[in-house]
Amino acid sequence: MNESNITHALNDEQQLNAIVKRVKRAHGQMGAVVRMLEEGRSCEEVVTQMAAVSKAINTAAFTLISSSLKECISDPTSNSDEVTQKLQKLFLSLA
Repeated sequence: MNESNITHALNDEQQLNAIVKRVKRAHGQMGAVVRMLEEGRSCEEVVTQMAAVSKAINTAAFTLISSSLKECISDPTSNSDEVTQKLQKLFLSLA
């Protein structure tokens, strides 16, 4: 399979903006984790913040995949077997 034939960039501006906003929020949360570690905050507080970062990133990734899937399904020129394989690989990378 030639992966360059099945690349896809998200075209839904509203979804893209929501994903970017979520990733920026996660970026800020990651900065808070660094500060908390440097300040000697409790492990529980740091891990709680790390879990929030992880959830934000995973939610952004799943939103990106599902939005792309919706676009790929509505594209009659896409090769469904190749799209399925690519999406499975993306989902498994988040597992």
